[in-house]
Formats: sequence, C-alpha cells, structure tokens
Amino acid sequence: MKLVVGSPGTWSGMALRVSQFVFAGASMCAMVTAPSNSNYSAFFYMNFTMGLQLLWSLGLACVDIFTIRNKKDLHNWEIVSLIVFGDWIMSVFAFSGVCASASLMILFAEDMNFCRIYWRLPCDQFVLSITMASIVWSLDAASSLSGFWLLVSFF
Repeated sequence: MKLVVGSPGTWSGMALRVSQFVFAGASMCAMVTAPSNSNYSAFFYMNFTMGLQLLWSLGLACVDIFTIRNKKDLHNWEIVSLIVFGDWIMSVFAFSGVCASASLMILFAEDMNFCRIYWRLPCDQFVLSITMASIVWSLDAASSLSGFWLLVSFF
C-alpha cells in the first residue's frame, strides 16, 4: 500500500477536508448575506451544493481527526472506495453549481450589463461566492484524485 498525499486518515487529507469546509462555509456566507440571491435558481443550486459539501467535508474531517488521534488505519479498499465515490459525487455537484452560477454572472455582468444598470444587485458578493466555490471544487478534485490513486494501488 502506498502513502498518497491527501488520502483519508492522514494529516494532508485532514488539511484538504478542513480547507474544503472553510471555503464552502465562506461561499455560503457570501451568498446568504447577499440580498436578492433567492431569485435565481443557479445561485440557489450552488448554495445547496456548498451546504452538502460543508456537511461532507466536516464529516470526513472528523473521521480523519479520529483516525489520526487513535492511530487507526483507514486504508482498506471498502472505505476508500466509499470515500472516493462520495468525493466524485460532491465534485460533480460542486462543478455544476459553479458553472451554472458563473454563467449567470457572465450573463449579468458582461452580456446584459445588469451590474451597471441595477446598482443594488450585489454582483461583487456573487463573484466572491463563486470564486470560493470554485476553490472548493478544486480542493475536492484534488482529494478525489488522491483517493482514486490510493484505490488503484490496492489492486
């Protein structure tokens, strides 16, 4: 079995999960505090996926903390395959939410000039939330890639 950076039950895996948790929480806070965010389904979907990501990464960070503290080994193929499958699902959800929200912001800011015309529209908060969510997606892609690499090393 290989020691893969970012794999479950390691310090680097815990750092990835905590980073995902922090950025997902920051993305949710930026979107929730923005007025009139509930009028657009793309922003609602991204906020929903960041909420799911918040719960998923918090749960796996707690598992990582438990395994590091008690010096347990999470590296068996059943647990790793479950974590990799969950990471893939969360990565697809996060990517689709980020892409939908970013395309809506491109429509607002560049194509329709809503951000210049309607000055009360909080475009800066929307962009900040989308940026944080894209960081969450990149961290989730890194953790799922390291989990997949570990899963392949079992066979």
